[in-house]
Amino acid sequence: MSQIQTSAAIPSRKEHKSVKPIIIIRNWLLRIVLIIQALAVVYPLLWNVLASFKTNAEVMESPWSLPKSLHWDNYVRAFTSAKIGDYMLNSVIVVVLSMAILILMAVPTAYVLGRMRFRGQKFISNIYMAGLFIGAVYIIVPLFILMNDLHMLDNRFWLSAVYATGTLSFSVYLLTGFMKSIPPDFEEAAMIDGCGYFSTLFRIIMPMVRPGIITMVVFSFFDFWNEYVLAMTLVTSDAKKTIPIGLSNLMQVQQFATDWGSLFAGLVIVLIPTVIIYVLLQKKLTEGMMLGGVKG
Repeated sequence: MSQIQTSAAIPSRKEHKSVKPIIIIRNWLLRIVLIIQALAVVYPLLWNVLASFKTNAEVMESPWSLPKSLHWDNYVRAFTSAKIGDYMLNSVIVVVLSMAILILMAVPTAYVLGRMRFRGQKFISNIYMAGLFIGAVYIIVPLFILMNDLHMLDNRFWLSAVYATGTLSFSVYLLTGFMKSIPPDFEEAAMIDGCGYFSTLFRIIMPMVRPGIITMVVFSFFDFWNEYVLAMTLVTSDAKKTIPIGLSNLMQVQQFATDWGSLFAGLVIVLIPTVIIYVLLQKKLTEGMMLGGVKG
């Protein structure tokens, strides 16, 4: 009787042969879909790079063809007349300040919520969770009024503080999962060696949650670098505007000046830091997301 049940559970050769073509077709359909998605992402970027080396006549008359020659003067005009370099410097300053403020706030907060037990811990954690559903755009009017009353407008430091605060909830939520996964034996050993809470955090815990910190930094970098609405609202002087505002102003100016080459060159210049960051930290980002998914 057991032999009959075992033989019935094993698929026959005909069933095996009929299943194999279905798997092959499914895999090929999946590959075709992924190729189409990759082309949809890569082609606009490639077209932008090619257009940055064209003259205005080539952009208008033959937008889909290759440039006849490489016009590097488009990039020179993007830095000189369009002032892309000044806008990029402002963005770098704002991003670095935002990262520093975010790490100083998110890492200790996640350490306390993820590793310690105290009264009101769950309530505080729920408050940070609720912050995930509140976008800065929804509170931009009271935020503008508050910062105007406190004379914080048109200041790159306070813009960075707003950026860091807006990303704090997600960062704490991300790092808390990493913090909870660390065995308590490491902290106990550190306490025996005479380490306090701060020393344990910076010497023991932070190196162990490095993948989570890198993941947080990468996601936050993309948010800070490409943010437009808050920078447009909270910064008024041209000398302190970030790269998204500079590109918006450049696009409006170049529409009437018909200098499309420098416009596309400016777009390529802005894309370079994001591509470099992603290429350098892609492996770490993937590892951090996988570890966070497993540990959380």
